[in-house]
Amino acid sequence: MTINQSGWRPEMGGGDEATQATFTGNRALMLEEPLLFEIGSADVTGVDFDEAPEAPSRLGGMERKDPIGLPGLSEPEAVRHYTRLSRQNYAIDLGLFPLGSCTMKHNPRLNERMARLPGFADVHPLQPVDTVQGALEVIHQLAHWLVTLTGMDSVAMSPKAGAHGELCGILAIRAALEAKGEGHRKVILVPESAHGTNPATAAFAGFKVEDIPATAEGRVDLEALKVRLGPDVAGVMITNPNTCGLFERDMRAISDAVHDAGGYVYCDGANFNAIVGRVRPGDLGVDAMHINLHKTFSTPHGGGGPGSGPVVFSAALTPFAPLPFVEKQGDRFALIEEETAGEHHAGSFGRMVAFHGQMGMFTRALSYILSHGADGLYQVSGDAVLNANYVLRQLEDVLDAPFGGSGPCMHEALFSDAGLAEGFTTLDVAKGLIDEGYHPMTMYFPLVVHGAMLIEPTETESKAALDQFIGALRSVAERAKAGDQALKGAPHFAPRRRLDETQAARKPVLRWKAPQPAAQAAE
Repeated sequence: MTINQSGWRPEMGGGDEATQATFTGNRALMLEEPLLFEIGSADVTGVDFDEAPEAPSRLGGMERKDPIGLPGLSEPEAVRHYTRLSRQNYAIDLGLFPLGSCTMKHNPRLNERMARLPGFADVHPLQPVDTVQGALEVIHQLAHWLVTLTGMDSVAMSPKAGAHGELCGILAIRAALEAKGEGHRKVILVPESAHGTNPATAAFAGFKVEDIPATAEGRVDLEALKVRLGPDVAGVMITNPNTCGLFERDMRAISDAVHDAGGYVYCDGANFNAIVGRVRPGDLGVDAMHINLHKTFSTPHGGGGPGSGPVVFSAALTPFAPLPFVEKQGDRFALIEEETAGEHHAGSFGRMVAFHGQMGMFTRALSYILSHGADGLYQVSGDAVLNANYVLRQLEDVLDAPFGGSGPCMHEALFSDAGLAEGFTTLDVAKGLIDEGYHPMTMYFPLVVHGAMLIEPTETESKAALDQFIGALRSVAERAKAGDQALKGAPHFAPRRRLDETQAARKPVLRWKAPQPAAQAAE
C-alpha cells in the first residue's frame, strides 16, 4: 500500500493528480491532525512584540546561540490543534473505561468545584501557617477519615502516588527494623498475585525480593509463606483484594505469621475501592498501606495535577512515619516539621516531598467522602463488586475465566486467551474492542494468567452501560474464537491502524526532527 502526504491511498479511487493533491486524510469529523511543527513555522510568531531594547546580559555566557526552532502559531491554530487532538483521545467522560486494576471511575463535578474554591485553588505551600488554617483543616479532616476507614493508627499525607506511597511504607518498615537492631532483615516476600510495583519498590529500597506462589484458586499459598518466613525476612508486600480480583481470605493468618516471625505487613491499597466501608485493613493485621485517592476517592488520574497516595500506619510503625503532618493544637492547626516533631515523632525516617502534599486532591477526596457518608461508601464497594461479578458471569461462557470457580470476584473480572482460535491472541481482542468504540481492557496482567484480560467496570457504570459493553466484547470474542481474519487488522476505524508495538516500545520516536532536503544529484 502506498500513501502520499495528503493521506490519499490507491484503494480510495480518484487517482488523478488533482484528487491526490487535495485529499487531506480527514474522514467526516475524524480529522487527520498534523504535528505543531507541521502547522506552524519557526520563522513566524502568533504574537507581535515591539523590538526589545538592548540590555546587558545576566546569563554569564549561557546565552542561546542558535534559533530555538519552535513553530509560531496564531491563537486559532493553537486552539484548533489541541481541540482536534482531544477528540482523538478516549476518556472517562466519553464512555466506560474497563482498565482492570486502575479503577477508572467517574469524577463527580461537585468535587471539582470544591477544589476550585478560592483559598484552595490558589494556596501556596510557603504561605505563613496562620494564613492557611482552612487548608490545614481539610488535610486534618481527610487524614481523620482515612484513618477511621482503614482502622489504622496514623496517616502520612505527603506521598504523591501509589508507588511513592509504597516506598514510604517500606522506608518506615526499614526504619523500624533498624531501631530494633534488626537491620539484617533484607528480604521482602511478594506474592505472585501482587501488583508489579510491589517488588520494584522493595528492590529500590535495597531489599531482596522473593516470590510466594499462588494456589490453584488464585490466592496466596499460606503454607508456602510460613515455610519461607525466618530471621532474614523484613516483611511481606501483599495486594488485597489481589490482582486476580480475589479477596485474600487468609489475610489475618498471613499477618499473624509474619508478625510472629518478626516482620511487618505492607498492604497495597490500590484495590481499596472494593472493600471501603466494609473491611478495615487494620483489623487484618496490616502495618502500612497506601491509598490511591484517584482509585477509591475519585480524584483525577493526573488531570488535576500531581497525584496523591497517603499511607496509613499501625501503632507499631507510627513513630517512624515521615514528616510533615498536620496536628490540631487547641483551636488551631499546626504543621509538624523536623524542628517541631519533638519526642513523639523522633523516629521519623525523614521527608518524602519538599512540602505537604497535593491540595487539589485532598479537597476532592474529602468532598467525595463527606458527600457519600458512611452509607454511601458502603454502597460504593458493594456496587463495584456487583458490577464486576455481573461482567464475569455474563462473559464466562464466551471467554475463559481462570478463577471463575474461586468464588465471587471483587472489583475486577479476569479472563484469559484460552479458547481463542489458533493464532489469535488477547491483543486481537483488545484491538477489535477499539473498533466497537471502547478503550481496551488491561492486557497481559496479572502475569500469573496467560493472555490475561482484566476488566474493572467500577461502581459508576449503570446496568445499561455494562450491557452495551458486554455485548461489544462478546461480539469480538466470538469473532476471535471463530478465527475472523479481519480482527488481525483491527482497529479499522481508529485514527491510526495497528502499530508495531514491539518496535514502538524498543525504538520510540520521541523527538520531532525537521525533514532533511533531498540530496542534490551530482552535476
